[in-house]
Amino acid sequence: MTLSSALGFVCCSGFAQSTRITPPTEAAIAINTTQDATQDEATKAAFNTTRFEAILDAHDNFRLVAFPEYALRRGVETRAGELTDTSLMGVKRRQAGLTNLLRELNQLDSTKLSTNDARDYALLQRELQLGVDGFRFGAWMMPVSGRSGPQQEIPQMGELGTFADLDDYNAYVSRLLSVPGSLLGTVEVLRAGIAEGVMPPRVTVEQVPLQIRAARVGLRDALRKPFAKMPKSISSEDTQRLLAEFERCLDPIDTVLTEFEAFFIEEYLPHCRATIGASDMKDGVAWYEFQLQLHTTTKLTAKEIHETGLAEVARIRSEMMSVIARTDWYSADPSRASMDADARFAAFINYLRTDARFYCTSAEQLLARYRDVCKKIDPKLPELFATCPRLTYGVREIPRFMAPAQTTAYYQPGSPQRGEPGWFYANTYALDQRPTYEFIPLSLHEAVPGHHFQIALAQELTGAREFRKDLDSTAFVEGWALYAERLGIEMGFFNDPYDDFGRLLYEMWRACRLVVDPGIHAFGWTRDAAIEFMQHNTALSELNIVNEVDRYISWPGQACGYKIGELAIRRLRAEAELALGARFDLRRFHDAVLLQGPLPLEQLEQNVHAWIDAERARIATQ
Repeated sequence: MTLSSALGFVCCSGFAQSTRITPPTEAAIAINTTQDATQDEATKAAFNTTRFEAILDAHDNFRLVAFPEYALRRGVETRAGELTDTSLMGVKRRQAGLTNLLRELNQLDSTKLSTNDARDYALLQRELQLGVDGFRFGAWMMPVSGRSGPQQEIPQMGELGTFADLDDYNAYVSRLLSVPGSLLGTVEVLRAGIAEGVMPPRVTVEQVPLQIRAARVGLRDALRKPFAKMPKSISSEDTQRLLAEFERCLDPIDTVLTEFEAFFIEEYLPHCRATIGASDMKDGVAWYEFQLQLHTTTKLTAKEIHETGLAEVARIRSEMMSVIARTDWYSADPSRASMDADARFAAFINYLRTDARFYCTSAEQLLARYRDVCKKIDPKLPELFATCPRLTYGVREIPRFMAPAQTTAYYQPGSPQRGEPGWFYANTYALDQRPTYEFIPLSLHEAVPGHHFQIALAQELTGAREFRKDLDSTAFVEGWALYAERLGIEMGFFNDPYDDFGRLLYEMWRACRLVVDPGIHAFGWTRDAAIEFMQHNTALSELNIVNEVDRYISWPGQACGYKIGELAIRRLRAEAELALGARFDLRRFHDAVLLQGPLPLEQLEQNVHAWIDAERARIATQ
C-alpha cells in the first residue's frame, strides 16, 4: 500500500499551522462569462477552452497553497517553511475551495472542449465531486488512527525532504516551529468529532497513546538527523544559529505531544465507539456505499463485491492445494496425501507459521533479504516494460515506535523535482511474524514494478496536467501493484513452491478483503469473525491478521480496491491478447496502462480498448 491520507483533499496530507489559508475565490478562478448569443461555435469553443484552462490553473494553485508539503514535493518552495492547516477552519476553507472549483467547472459546456480536454474535464469533475460529496459524511473528523496521524508524522519530519542548502534547513526549522499549532488544530478537529458523534471504533485507536509515548522517547534524535551531516556551503555561523533554533523547537513539541496524549486518554478514547461497522455510524450505510464507489471507482454493491471475493477465495484455495503438493513438506510424509483438504491446508499453514527456516533472526537480515530481492527484480524489468522510471528507490525499516500497529510494508513516494528517491518501508517488528516467503510478492508490490514503478512514471509524465499525475484511484494504484505481484511468474521468481505459495497467499489475502470488508461494514460481521475467516483462508501470521482486520475497520472500502483493480487489469490484458494474438506486445500494453497516470477503471478500459484498435491498425500496415 502507499502511505498517504486524504484530509480535506485527495492525495494530499500533512500537518497544520496557525496560519489560515484562504481558498481560491470565485474572482480568482472565474473569467468573464458574458457571451454574445451570436457568437459562432468556434468562438464558443475557444471561450470554453480558455475558461477550462483558468479553472485548471486555479485548481493546481489551490493544491499548492493549501498543502505546502505537497508543493514541496513538487519542487515549489515558496511555502516550504509551512505546514498544512489541520484546524477546523482550515478543513472548512479547503472544502469551500473545492466546492467553488466544482461550481465553476460545472458551468462549462464540456461538449465544446477538445477530446483530450473533455477527458480531463470528466476526470477533474469526478475528483472534485468526490471531495465535495465525501465531506458531508464527516470522516474528516477522524484524522487519527493506529496507522496515521501526527504521532507518526512528526517523528518522521527529519526523513522527509532534501537538505541541500541553507534554505532547506531554514524551512525545516520553520516547519518544526509550526508543529505545536498543528497538533492544536488536530485536537480541534477531533473535538468536533466528539461533538458531532463522528467517532472511530475504539479498537482502531487504542494504541495511539502508546505510539505518542514511544514517539516522544526517540523524538529528539529522530528530528536531529538532518543536522548530522550538513552541507559545506552552510557557514559555521549559520550552523550554530540553526542548531540553536532547532533546540528551541524541541521542548514545545514534546510538551504539546504530552498534552495530546493526555487528551487522547482522558477525553477522546472514552467517546470512541464499541461497534466496528461503518453501517453503525450516522448515515453509515450511505457512507460505506460512497467509500466503495471511491475506492473501487465502480458502482459495484457490497453484495456483489462480497460474492466476487468468495469466488476468488475458492479459486485461489484450489491453486494453493496444488502448490502444497509440490513442496518437500508434502513429500516428506506419505500420510499427508490421504488427509482431507482442510486438514492438509491447516497442517501446512501451521508448518509455515512455526518452522524457523522461514524467518529471519535480525532486522538487519530481513532488510538485507528485501534489498537482495529488489536487486534481482531490477534487471528483469526491461523485458516487460518499454518505459521505466528514472527515479530510484531504496529499502528502509519502518520506524520502530510505529511498527507494532503498522502493516507489513508500505511505499513512500519520492520527488523527481527535488531528487528524492522513493522508499519501500519494511516492518522488522516481531520477526517471527515476518516469513521469508512474503518477500518476493511484497517487493514486487511495494517497489518494482508495483508502487514505485507506477507512481514514479506518473510523476515523470510530460505534457500531462498535474492533477492527472496523482488522481485518486485506489483501484488503479493498488490494483496495478497486485497485478505486479503476478508478473513475478513471468520473471521466473516463483519456481520454488514456497515462494509460489507466498504469491498465492498474498492474492488470497486480497481476495479475503472482498469478503471481510463488506462483511464488517455491510453485513454485521464481528471483529472475531473477520479474524477467524482470515486465519482459515490465509497463512498470514496472527499479528498481521489482527492488524489487517483493524485496518479494514478503520478504513472502510479501501481494501476492496486492490482485487477489483487487479481483476480489471488482468481482464483487459486477456482481451488484448485475444484480439491481437501472436502480435500482442506486453511491453506496449504496459505503456498503454501506465502512461496516462492513475485512472478510474472505466477510463482505463476505454483507453485499453482504444489502444487495441490502434494496434490492429498499426499491425495492418506492416
